[in-house]
Amino acid sequence: MIRTIPEVPAELFRPAAFDEAAAERTGYARYSYWRSTFRTFLKSPVSIFLLALIVVLTTASFVYPLFAHMDLGAVNLDTETWNLSPNRDHVFGTDGLGRDIWALTWYGTRTSLLLGFVIALLDVGIGMIAGALWGYVRKLDRIMTELYNVLNNIPQTVFLVLLAYIMRPGFWTIVTALCSTGWIGIARFVRNKVITIRDAEYNVASRCLGTPLRRMITKNVLPYLVSILIMEAALTIPYSIGSEVFLGFIGLGLPIDTISLGNLVNQGKNNFMLYPYQLTWPTVILAAITVSFYIVGNRFSDASDPRNHV
Repeated sequence: MIRTIPEVPAELFRPAAFDEAAAERTGYARYSYWRSTFRTFLKSPVSIFLLALIVVLTTASFVYPLFAHMDLGAVNLDTETWNLSPNRDHVFGTDGLGRDIWALTWYGTRTSLLLGFVIALLDVGIGMIAGALWGYVRKLDRIMTELYNVLNNIPQTVFLVLLAYIMRPGFWTIVTALCSTGWIGIARFVRNKVITIRDAEYNVASRCLGTPLRRMITKNVLPYLVSILIMEAALTIPYSIGSEVFLGFIGLGLPIDTISLGNLVNQGKNNFMLYPYQLTWPTVILAAITVSFYIVGNRFSDASDPRNHV
């Protein structure tokens, strides 16, 4: 038996008038990922303050030595200028050689920041490329996983100490020691993110069209990881500076004639009972830099999450 569907009365429908302006507004949103990220990040006064503090400290550490023209190897033969407490002429006091600790602190900050920037650039750069290949090329998964297991199970402190003993102490020795294992953690993190993007529809379409692997990684994958890589770089900088301070504290860091925060802290702790200010001021600057980078990196990571955008 065939049932017929009753005809719907035409008076129940009213044609909608066409509005060209309304049609242009349909489905349109003035959304920008980076604008929303920075807007969310800058909502917090703490983030703004710490970001400004980083800019001020970084600028001062690189600009001040250009105008100070201090001879770091000079020794003031006037013993009355040795180990002076903070005063009008020497804001942070002087050390055991009569050198101004204010100037030494900025020279040391420049060295430590430069070390942190170089290590962050190499770690993030190598980790980004290795992680993208690790996550996208399935044949590399077993090899990279075994390499990660080997490097991740080596105690970082023991590895740093051994390399510091084997190689000649210096700037690039610390860079080599920290970058030898630092990149693998970033590569693992990037690999996990790439796997979630790898099988997206646009990547499947790109493979079907024969798009080269290099172009797919640089155009389809890496742009979605920029915010993550910025966050990783911001967290690598304080870790690198802290590692340099640790190596300097145990006497395996930069050469003693190189001014860095690690060496200043190492020298200051030897005289802490008699001249506490020699340790206090470099430590304050060190703490301000590491804490600021760490908090700003975490805040930016939260702000880069699209779920936090409005």
